[in-house]
Amino acid sequence: MCELAVHDKKMTDEMFFPFFEIIEREAWDNRNFVRKAVNWALRQIGKRNEILRLKGIEAAKRISNQDTKAARWIASDALRELNEEKIIYRVRNKTLNKKEGIKIS
Repeated sequence: MCELAVHDKKMTDEMFFPFFEIIEREAWDNRNFVRKAVNWALRQIGKRNEILRLKGIEAAKRISNQDTKAARWIASDALRELNEEKIIYRVRNKTLNKKEGIKIS
């Protein structure tokens, strides 16, 4: 999921939507590498563009309602990063560039 989010520029937003279901389903798993992988996938997909950032925030909020330590950690870490000023600016800038074909510095 992370590799696709970062490297596959041809994937549409809709192709990432099923990944949120998988991320939410596996967020309970407290094994270290699973927890980190789920968190990483959520953050990378959310940083792809503004639509996916908002979908990622929605998924993180649903994950935070799960009653496990792993889920709460995943949600809080993803929400922290996806709501950072610099991330919001970069994602919105990227989204505008794609729509308008210009670069804002």
